Amino acid sequence: MQPLRSRMVARDVDEPHRASSPLELLFDLTFVAAVSQVAARLAHATEEGHVGDAVPPFLMVFFAIWWAWMNFTWFASAYDTDDVPYRVMTFVQMAGVLLLAAGVPDAFDGDYTMVTCGYLVMRVGLTALWVRAAIAHPESRATTIRYAAGVVILQILWLGRLALPGNGSAWTFLVLVLLELAVPRVAERAGATAWHPHHIAERYGLFTIILLGESVLASTNAVQDAVEHGLSVELVTVALAGLAILFILWWIYFSEPAGEGLTARRDWSFIWGYGHYVIFAALVAIGAGLEVAVVTAGNEHTEVNERTAIAAVAIPVAVVLVMLWALHAPMRRTAARPELIGATALLVLLTTFAAPILGVPATLVVLAALLALLLTATLLTNRTETAAA
Repeated sequence: MQPLRSRMVARDVDEPHRASSPLELLFDLTFVAAVSQVAARLAHATEEGHVGDAVPPFLMVFFAIWWAWMNFTWFASAYDTDDVPYRVMTFVQMAGVLLLAAGVPDAFDGDYTMVTCGYLVMRVGLTALWVRAAIAHPESRATTIRYAAGVVILQILWLGRLALPGNGSAWTFLVLVLLELAVPRVAERAGATAWHPHHIAERYGLFTIILLGESVLASTNAVQDAVEHGLSVELVTVALAGLAILFILWWIYFSEPAGEGLTARRDWSFIWGYGHYVIFAALVAIGAGLEVAVVTAGNEHTEVNERTAIAAVAIPVAVVLVMLWALHAPMRRTAARPELIGATALLVLLTTFAAPILGVPATLVVLAALLALLLTATLLTNRTETAAA
């Protein structure tokens, strides 16, 4: 039976078979709506030829989504009690996610009021959990109090930013982001929290799957709209090539045993955790790019040219490849060799120049083939090295 209340103490960092709880899985699902809104707005802006105007709000709103998710994830890894108060505070954060999702369209138009309000609700729930941990677990009180104080101070500053003309400039946003990123670094100096490496690796992997799923959803919606004008070979090719790209990226991501790497290099956790912002944002951008590719292939009167449509996919794919290698290389020997990663990323970027000649469907097939070659070479290399060992 679910306990009404348990003492919130640090979890064992060596706890065997630590896995994500059903509550954490439900928490992740509330982010689906927010991520879907962000991807859709980025895709529509690209289709209308305003991608340059959409990228800054995309990165800003996605930071709020990612940072709120990440803060709860690392807290839960250290202090998950899964009792009634804990579940209620998690519910509060889930409600904040929905408010944030509702404010995404306004944010892309320059009004961050609703997004900030949703972020406020999420931070209230998280602050309550940090304060509870400080009361119940004296051994880590200095660390948990620093976390709680940092969250409260930053939230006051975020609310103050709304009072500035136009909700503040991009520079004020960047300053507050740097302060947000500094809170865990400052807090952990008083003592490290007891996060579980394999649990964290699993949580990041699950969120990766959600983002890949959003890409599939975006592509599906675009295909449905295009089918209204008649199904074509081009649309089928784009859909299959897009699915192949997502599948191979999933394979490459999960070929790295991140749990083992984090166990060996706990000191690398900040860079690994923070660096995933780039990977996650790129995965969302891939979904938006595939939606643009479908629209371009299925509509002769679209304002987007072939090069832009392919660049919307190729650039984030290259970013994912390079970042995966960069984040895992310091923790262990990575599954993919750096020269293979670098060459593939470069060739992926060069596909944008082939798009006007080959067309969007054929270029996406080439892009998927490049990723397939990278995966094949990696698997063969690993098999050879394993046999030699």
